[in-house]
Formats: sequence, C-alpha cells, structure tokens
Amino acid sequence: MVIKMENITKEYVMGQEVVMALRGVNLTIKPNDYVAIMGPSGSGKSTLMNILGCLDTPTKGYYELNGKPVSEMSDDDLAEVRNSEIGFVFQNFNLLSRSDSLHNTELPLIYAGFSKKERIERAVMSLEAVGLKARMHHRPTELSGGQKQRVAIARALVNNPSILLADEPTGNLDSKTGEEIMEIIDRLHEQGNTIILVTHESFIAEHAHRIVFIRDGIIASDDMTESGKRRMAGNPAPVS
Repeated sequence: MVIKMENITKEYVMGQEVVMALRGVNLTIKPNDYVAIMGPSGSGKSTLMNILGCLDTPTKGYYELNGKPVSEMSDDDLAEVRNSEIGFVFQNFNLLSRSDSLHNTELPLIYAGFSKKERIERAVMSLEAVGLKARMHHRPTELSGGQKQRVAIARALVNNPSILLADEPTGNLDSKTGEEIMEIIDRLHEQGNTIILVTHESFIAEHAHRIVFIRDGIIASDDMTESGKRRMAGNPAPVS
C-alpha cells in the first residue's frame, strides 16, 4: 500500500469558530493507482491534497505513506518525505523565473544533496522524458504554458518519487494543451508511476481509473472510471 488514511480529521480555528475541513476520511491508494480527487469549492479536497502531500498535518487520524507513519513525523521528517517521496505539479507551475528549465528541474536534487554531475544528468533525462530536452536552457518567460507545465512535471519526476501529486495541472492551459499534458501524465502512469490528480473538470478526471468525490469533508463516493474498468478487464483504451 502506498497510502493508507484512517479517520483523518482536520480542524481550523478561525476566531471563535472551529471549521471542520475533513470529517473522518478513510482512503487507500495502491502502487500504480491512478486516482482523481474531485469536489465542489469548500468540500475539503484542497485540505485532503495538502495532507496527502505532507504540506499539512491532520488534527486526528492515522496517515501512512509507504509504510511510514506520517501522522507521527516531525517537520524535518515531513520535509524529507516531500522531497523524496512526492513529486508535485501545480496549476501555476511554480518555476523560478530567472532560472532555465534545467536548473528548475534539478532543484529537488540540490535539496537532496546530489552532486552537480548527477543533478544535471538526471535533470536532462527528466526533461527528455517530457519532450523538452531542446528547451533546457530556456527560461519560463521563453516558454509557452504547456512547456512550463512540462518543466514542472520534469521537476516532479527528477527524484523518482513514489507518488506524482498533480493539483489542477491543466487549470491554466487551453483545452488542446491540457490534453497534451494529460497524455504525458497518462504515459507516466503506464510506466508505473502512482498518480493522484486533483481537478474540478470531469473530462480530466476521466483519465484516471478511480474518482474519489469529496463533499462536506467526507468521501461521498469512490468509483472506478470507464478507463479503470477497461484496465481491470484487460482491454486497451479505444482508439480516438
């Protein structure tokens, strides 16, 4: 099991009021799962994503990642897990504007203490995997939105994380470019990566094999998509 969550609760104190963002969430994710998390605004999906990504901690409950009890970790432990176990892809790309694609991609390796030679080798391989090796010396201002997101995906992959966590990865892209990015994410899943995708768009969520729908801080449904059913049946995706 990559992820096991049991009775996860998250409370926020806002002045005199206590807001329950999550109300006893139970969730399991296996290696090479492809899961989309959906829900209306204020449903708790962003809070769930932050806890999954070790960006926040639950108020109560048990969270285990690759056999490690995340809910018992220190801040330093959580930082290590974020850098080694989870690759993040954000809607706004979060690239350093004055750095080229190569340097943006190698950043997690700098924090992890890799040598310069190994950082560059792995960053180049990661950019090549997303079809952007030719743009490795271009800065974000010289890239299109789709190319920026490819750099963000390359950066997320460079540490060989056990999970790729993508938060609205197509939110700032036009529909054609968004589909190109989803093709990359689909391919990464086919290569064995575990994918967790947070989105409000149903046609993007349909790329996943499971859709977890959260409402009012609880999981309202956890259903297999058509692509997930085809995979379970051993049938290939239809040719478009």
